[in-house]
Amino acid sequence: MNGRVAIIGTGVMGGAILKRLVKDLADPTRVVAVDINEERLAELSQELGVATTTSVPEAIADSTMAVLAVKPWVVPQILKEHGREWPEGCLLVSVAAGVKTQTLEKYLPVQVPVVRAMPNTPALIGAGITALAAGSAANEEHLRQAAEVLGKVGEVVIVPESSLDAVTGLSGSGPAYVYMFIEALIDAGVREGLPRETARKLAVETVLGAAKLVKETGEHPAKLKDAVTTPGGTTIAGLAALETGGFRGLVLDAVSEATKISRLLGKDE
Repeated sequence: MNGRVAIIGTGVMGGAILKRLVKDLADPTRVVAVDINEERLAELSQELGVATTTSVPEAIADSTMAVLAVKPWVVPQILKEHGREWPEGCLLVSVAAGVKTQTLEKYLPVQVPVVRAMPNTPALIGAGITALAAGSAANEEHLRQAAEVLGKVGEVVIVPESSLDAVTGLSGSGPAYVYMFIEALIDAGVREGLPRETARKLAVETVLGAAKLVKETGEHPAKLKDAVTTPGGTTIAGLAALETGGFRGLVLDAVSEATKISRLLGKDE
């Protein structure tokens, strides 16, 4: 990573990116944390040794990249105040859900490159996945730079911006769907007589192991499903119950509804 990176907003996602980024740096002051909460900044300075400021102009003045990690409705306020003074050499990477690159760019000088990112909350433990999309002034090198930073919190994929709402509905909101499934598995185990802690461990490791098997083998999930489904056995009985209850359709609907909301967030700008 070349130059200095400013992290504007040190909440859940900004804080995760900040902490994972600093781990690989010999000089943590190459990262500057920006927040209106001075107590939060003092904690980060003491814990991580990063530079801190409450001033966006001060942070971006000597930075080669700024990660905008604030709530979507805060973005226009920040860029209205500071967008026109944004340095041309400072790449803006926004993780604000639903805020389009076109909206970001209208507050900035035309030469400022913008990359929009959609990470998810497993980024907190470095196990997330982030989709990146380039704005009109961003090129392959800007995407590479953004991927280098966001890659600290997990995998990275590049998509056209038109796909980012679907990404939000699938992987951005997806962890919550998985948490609900895990919770349901735990409750199901308890109903069948398992102690809750045992059911919890079984459910968590089952979901984790199944996902890892899909990732590491590269096999289609349907093929792996068929491999554990014997004629007249327990698994096919369970799968039949899920299909009868509309499990697959409910997942499709969940992603669709979340995608719709992401699109609405963009229209409200």
